[in-house]
Amino acid sequence: MFTRLLIGLDGSPRADAALEQAVQLGQRFGATLVAATVREAHGGEGGGGGGGAALLARAKERVDAAGLAVELVEREGSPDLVLAELAKTVDAVLVGRRGSATAADALGPTVSSLITIAEKCVIVCGGAPSPMQSCAVAFDGGDTSRRALDLAARFASIFESTVHVIHATPDHEAGVRVVGTAEAVLSMLGVSFVTHIEGGSPGEVVARVIARTKCDALFAGAHLERRSGRPSQPVVSHAEEILRHTDIPVVIQP
Repeated sequence: MFTRLLIGLDGSPRADAALEQAVQLGQRFGATLVAATVREAHGGEGGGGGGGAALLARAKERVDAAGLAVELVEREGSPDLVLAELAKTVDAVLVGRRGSATAADALGPTVSSLITIAEKCVIVCGGAPSPMQSCAVAFDGGDTSRRALDLAARFASIFESTVHVIHATPDHEAGVRVVGTAEAVLSMLGVSFVTHIEGGSPGEVVARVIARTKCDALFAGAHLERRSGRPSQPVVSHAEEILRHTDIPVVIQP
């Protein structure tokens, strides 16, 4: 499922946590890890100065100790653009949050941009590695959330675990119709599931359900859509709001 994983390193504790998360996933799937640092021309995020080589050396030592293959990449440029380009050669890119999950700038500009422009899924890691064995999906029936559902189903089938489908809406009856699509998909795949339809913003609803169910991984589409009686219209992505309400790995599917 994941044969190559890209990790963006910048020397922060959250990036270190992303590396540890990648090691866990890499051991599970026998994946090659691609550790990357990006040196910006005018400083900022990334392994600026002479720090990039040191970060990569430390990452190689950690991955070697885990018995996994590793590739090291050092580039110069805008971190989001460089990581998005490198992501084309892997199955997923793992990055850390910038600060606490609930902070207004928790993601930082690189991650905020990356989840919008990357062509592969972006795993925004939590403050500590997670087993990622109990999956939840933020589902609204749109194309990206359907792709997130498919990925979560494949992920859950490996461990024969239950997928928790989460839909935020004030209209329960309409919500039943939306999650019916997810239920049909999961039933056909033979994956166990539980649906949760609750009122509130997507971030608030996801946080409540995860607190109750103790899910340790969340899958979501990069661009969620609201649905109404008229044809659905794209709205501002709720992915960042969802990320600010959780501190578990969130797999953002483009």
